[in-house]
Amino acid sequence: MSGDLRERQKSMSLPPPQVSLHTAMDGKYKDITEELLARSLVDGEVRSAPYEFPEDTPIEQLEEKRHRLERQISQDIRLEPEILLRAKQDFLKTDSTADLQSLREKDEVMVDHHELQEKETVIERQFQRVTISGEEKCGVPFSDLADSAVCIIKALFIRQKYMCVSMQDFCSTTSRLLQQLSHTHTQHCSFNKDMPDSGDAPVPPPVSETHPYEGQEFTILPPDLGYSCSIEHGFVHVYTSPTHSTELDLPYPDLQEFITDMNFMMALIINGPVKSFCYRRLQYLSSKFQMHILLNEMKELAAQKQVPHRDFYNIRKVDTHIHASSCMNQKHLLRFIKRAMKKYPDEVVHMEGGRGQTLTEVFHNMNLTAYDLSVDTLDMHADRNTFHRFDKFNSKYNPIGESILREIFIKTDNHIQGKYFAHIVKEVMSDLEESKYQNAELRLSVYGRSRDEWDKLAEWAVTHSVYSHNVRWLIQIPRLYDVYRSKRQLMNFQQMLENIFLPLFEATISPNTHPKLHLFLQHVVGFDSVDDESKPEHHVFSLYSPRPDNWTEEENPPYSYYLYYTYANMTVLNHLRRRRGFNTFVLRPHCGEAGPVHHLVSGFMLSANISHGLMLRKVPVLQYLYYLAQVGIAMSPLSNNSLFLSYHRNPLYEYLSRGLMVSLSTDDPLQFHFTKEPLMEEYSIAAQVWKLSSCDMCELARNSVLMSGFSHKVKISWLGAGYMREGPDGNEIRRSNVPDIRLAFRHETLCDELQLIIQAAHIQGAGPEEETPPSMGP
Repeated sequence: MSGDLRERQKSMSLPPPQVSLHTAMDGKYKDITEELLARSLVDGEVRSAPYEFPEDTPIEQLEEKRHRLERQISQDIRLEPEILLRAKQDFLKTDSTADLQSLREKDEVMVDHHELQEKETVIERQFQRVTISGEEKCGVPFSDLADSAVCIIKALFIRQKYMCVSMQDFCSTTSRLLQQLSHTHTQHCSFNKDMPDSGDAPVPPPVSETHPYEGQEFTILPPDLGYSCSIEHGFVHVYTSPTHSTELDLPYPDLQEFITDMNFMMALIINGPVKSFCYRRLQYLSSKFQMHILLNEMKELAAQKQVPHRDFYNIRKVDTHIHASSCMNQKHLLRFIKRAMKKYPDEVVHMEGGRGQTLTEVFHNMNLTAYDLSVDTLDMHADRNTFHRFDKFNSKYNPIGESILREIFIKTDNHIQGKYFAHIVKEVMSDLEESKYQNAELRLSVYGRSRDEWDKLAEWAVTHSVYSHNVRWLIQIPRLYDVYRSKRQLMNFQQMLENIFLPLFEATISPNTHPKLHLFLQHVVGFDSVDDESKPEHHVFSLYSPRPDNWTEEENPPYSYYLYYTYANMTVLNHLRRRRGFNTFVLRPHCGEAGPVHHLVSGFMLSANISHGLMLRKVPVLQYLYYLAQVGIAMSPLSNNSLFLSYHRNPLYEYLSRGLMVSLSTDDPLQFHFTKEPLMEEYSIAAQVWKLSSCDMCELARNSVLMSGFSHKVKISWLGAGYMREGPDGNEIRRSNVPDIRLAFRHETLCDELQLIIQAAHIQGAGPEEETPPSMGP
């Protein structure tokens, strides 16, 4: 029996190989295996990675040799071509004389035709590219490709139209390529070219020796134009005389056209073939970026190592989304409150029942002393109880849960005229100036409840000298009409628009009537629209919606209603201010944090940039459009982690890999951060979670500068004189620390995507004049 079993086993065994599989490394492999097994049995010697090769293994030696050769190439690239050729020969394993001669001839041609600096740039831009060959490159039927291309191009034309009329920037690459379809409908919309490119810009940027709010002679202001203004049906109209006889010729957006465009966009995002096409293109973009990283990561790192002095810590970064009322961390606010209690104990800070209360009395009524206060007592940090509970998050703005302390310490309009808030904001500004390379765009609130809000805000900023070269202002408008209407503070929505915009028009027409507001507006870059987007909306904005003067019900208007009338009045204001040579504004709302996706449709049409954009991950059509138009998205993963989306599910890295214009921001350091440098905290956590490279982080920082509202002159000093040019031509690695390879990849990929849809539209024979609505797909 045992003999039969042995016979069957012998017959079932594999035949011996025809060639020997033994190598000279067999003995070494055996030693390595025995050593690894011995290590695994010794608990005390287990490392963080127990299965590590010994240092003398051939694999380790080969990797070390490869890294050494890479460093040699990066160090010798500035030296003689012969040295460079030999480094290439070692690295590429070119053993033949013919290969060496071929490389020598290529370098000789390069030296003959270019200077040394140009040669370095060319070498840096030589990277491995991924291309797709064949006739059908997108994996969908050509009929679907052609129909999708026509719809996508029309959507891009819609955004370009609204950006140009409102004097907001539109992506220059997209604009240039769209000109292939129509020379009459496309125009390059860039309104930052108020200064010619200089040969070289100073670093750091030129800073005024005098404080802009100190020693100002308010008698020396631009003259009064003699115009008048009034608001009708939600739009501010400007007249050339006080009698309103002749209206000034300014562009007014057409409501019917906007509703038509919005309906087209809403139909587009649910079009079946378009959804499939955009999803496939987004997946392709992700895969293409991963291939780029696999092939070129070491070259990008080598390019960064060649740059003297510059690294991630000393490139300019802008916190593109941060609220002034929470721009400090908890410990900072706690120390300030304790310091104020010791320094101003008898200062009257609040009125209660017609009687003034001192700071000591306020805390005495709470049975608290300075010694009792702690970070835990303040209880202002977001926790697990705030997830999907925006109401609980808003209550975190109240120190110790007391709204009176919020009014005293983090409000601009109170009994002490915002004195404490001004002091703590100036301390935050001082920290930014000390860090030198960090900047912020702080949000201040204008509610629209009364006409004097703007003057009070300007009075606060100018009186307390709240200004820094590292800070610009955005004005956020909370969508709280329903609250004000229920309290009878407003009678209709038009009153809210009137309180927000008429003071701005008056200060533009006659700066003498609002001198401090005129001065303050020089440092305001745009408008924001804020509130809980997850609140349900019961009204759909359409041609049948009540006009603002007829919106008298207590129900809150929908998001698109707010955004359209803010955009429309900002557009008129921008044209008036441009005529006077004043700075203009942009629209940068909170958009896509939660709630319905049509918020993102309004944001795409009307906004220069948006904040959050989380819901784009669910709408491939809009995500692809945001990519093609390079709409800026300021993302705050730590904020989202506490409110709407867990950190590991945040789409920031997915957006970055696909090429969307994203930047990192803090939102509310008071609620979400622990350190003195919340922006660096945001970068460091993102780098750890997503394993971001130095190139990734520098690209995010560069995006933040491009998205920001800092002046053209400042951006030139931060990024270089040609920063507005397309692709690597607009990059200066000595300032941005972003390799030309990365920007060349981004630019070429964007151009390829645009060319794909433009060529398909050419074949289809469509242009911007064809107003065919998209078919409703499954």
